[in-house]
Amino acid sequence: MSKIESLLFVSGDDGLTKKQLVFLTDSTEELVTETLETMMIEYEKNDNRGIIIKQLAETYQFVTKTENVQCIQKLVENPTSQSLSQASLEVLAIIAYKQPITRVEIEDIRGVKSERPIYTLAAKGLVQEVGRAEGTGRAILYGTTTEFLQYFGLKNIKALPPLPEEIAIDEMEDTDLFMTKFQEAFVTQE
Repeated sequence: MSKIESLLFVSGDDGLTKKQLVFLTDSTEELVTETLETMMIEYEKNDNRGIIIKQLAETYQFVTKTENVQCIQKLVENPTSQSLSQASLEVLAIIAYKQPITRVEIEDIRGVKSERPIYTLAAKGLVQEVGRAEGTGRAILYGTTTEFLQYFGLKNIKALPPLPEEIAIDEMEDTDLFMTKFQEAFVTQE
């Protein structure tokens, strides 16, 4: 039960099929089926829990209880507004103009570690994993999201303000990486 609960939590919206759960827990299909049924009943009956397990499109996943829709709606409608740090703005600009791009390539352009800003941007839904690079290690490729486009009022990624012709993005390490129009759009959205 503990393994299944952990796996369903980590899988998020993707959920896991019964076959995947059997493989990942090294169990039998009968045991996984029985455990899932027990867990579904326990979560449903327990008024102290805000989540339940649902089977959706052949996958099992955690979903919130319908009784909690009002407080969830408040969160969605009134997100905490925190501005992005300069590091996050730089990373966002690099990803927007150079996507798909790996973390190492971002760090090469900036000259400093960029793991934290990437995490922050992903948590805010502005960037996402868009694939894996070819070669050793198969590094994660990052790109912008539709939420990024909506947030900055862009029709598509081609609507980004053009970079100055005389300066390539690779040469912009010492300058403000976030274009003036881009920053104005961010400030007006706060």
